[in-house]
Amino acid sequence: MILINLLPHREIARKQRKDMFNAGLGLSALAGGLLAGFAFLWIHGLTTDQQDRNQTLTTEIKKFDAQIKDIATLEAEIAALKARQQAVEDLQSDRNMPVHLLTELVTQLPEGVYVNNMVQVGQNVTLKGVAQSNERVSELLRNLGGRSSWFTRPELVEIVAGTVTLAARDQRRVSNFTVRVKLIRASESGAAAAGAAKPAQSASAPVAKQG
Repeated sequence: MILINLLPHREIARKQRKDMFNAGLGLSALAGGLLAGFAFLWIHGLTTDQQDRNQTLTTEIKKFDAQIKDIATLEAEIAALKARQQAVEDLQSDRNMPVHLLTELVTQLPEGVYVNNMVQVGQNVTLKGVAQSNERVSELLRNLGGRSSWFTRPELVEIVAGTVTLAARDQRRVSNFTVRVKLIRASESGAAAAGAAKPAQSASAPVAKQG
């Protein structure tokens, strides 16, 4: 017996395939939406955590900036106090500077050198005087530069030949000089003397012989 299918099986199969395709698209769209939602939530969570960290870091940085400003202010105040203390110490030590100046000048003046004018401005001293010769002026500079613990950096400003009348017919040639020198403060002088004493003590210390 021959069976003949009169139903439109091709259209039914085509419709089934179309329905399956649409269902697949829907499932794919749903899966994509779920994945996109999970990805968005994950990225949003990471962003939120990073923003919280950034906010925490910003808050801590502000605290550190305030502490740094406080430290800078304290350092400035300490530096100002040290400067005031140093100024007071310098004033106290400078009260005796004229005494040291005159005493040391008398000690370091070579024979044949006379000072007739002296001007002190702070630690700078200008000496004007008369010497029997240029060699006496050179000796004065050596004494002020290397043999004195109260004077430093002597500088010959001017030296001019001149004459001095000792009697009616007795005239002698002399050297009129101007010397500039720096007077060392008492604290600086003590530090320099201590520094010079240490090498001298180490050089004079006996060396033990090894048997």
